[in-house]
Amino acid sequence: MPGPIDYLNPNLPAGLEIVSVPIVDATPETLHSYGRLVAEPDDCQIEIVRWPQRGSRPIDLGTGDQGGTTQGVFISQWQGDILYGRNEAVGGHYILAYAQAPERARTDHSDPPRRMLLWHANYHPDGGQLFFPIDRRPFYVPLALPGDDVTPQRFVCFRFDGELGLYIHPNVWHEGVFGLNGTQRFFDRQGAVHARVSVDFAREFGCLLEASIQTVSLESAAPSAAKSVHEVCNDDRGDDESDRTNAPTGAHTPIQTTTAAK
Repeated sequence: MPGPIDYLNPNLPAGLEIVSVPIVDATPETLHSYGRLVAEPDDCQIEIVRWPQRGSRPIDLGTGDQGGTTQGVFISQWQGDILYGRNEAVGGHYILAYAQAPERARTDHSDPPRRMLLWHANYHPDGGQLFFPIDRRPFYVPLALPGDDVTPQRFVCFRFDGELGLYIHPNVWHEGVFGLNGTQRFFDRQGAVHARVSVDFAREFGCLLEASIQTVSLESAAPSAAKSVHEVCNDDRGDDESDRTNAPTGAHTPIQTTTAAK
């Protein structure tokens, strides 16, 4: 059984292959089956998945889905060539991505990154996750549809303009939120159980996933003033529920949704 992952010192091998990931604008159509855009975080329901039945007897009704949610601030911060993430909701601190090959990455400069090299991704089988930008600037989120047979080629990098947030369904592969330079804060709400299933691209596939950010004009997308996290999810749950009936094999079957108290 593999040991725990050291997210701040992943000790990645040198000379990894680079696999380019397509970049698409996040819209209700492109996010079909992955999740949905969020315009009001207080109204965004977090799906909680009931504890799975292990034998012939069913889980008692009203049990197995009472863990609720946890919330906090997710911080995406570039330090030179390394993008760090800190998730206060679950006490996590990670290296999310690199701007250069990991063996050449430095933190002693402030040059803007031109690409992001992703080494790891995960999904949460216990519940969904909401990210909403406190600092209204563009950001990226790489996603892949559910399935433990995931490959690097199944990932798509979604580009957000910074005005709306993202809700991710349970079992959808992701790796936090990726600010495009400097430090960017996001409101995060997710299932409190926080089960995590991982893929290590470097060791499993001998590669890193690349998303170019050269085409993103940060000057033309000047940030508006930071707003309260209680100011964004057009919760299109009617359309969204029908969308998931056509989701690929392996998609989740949520039992309960929860909305945090205001």
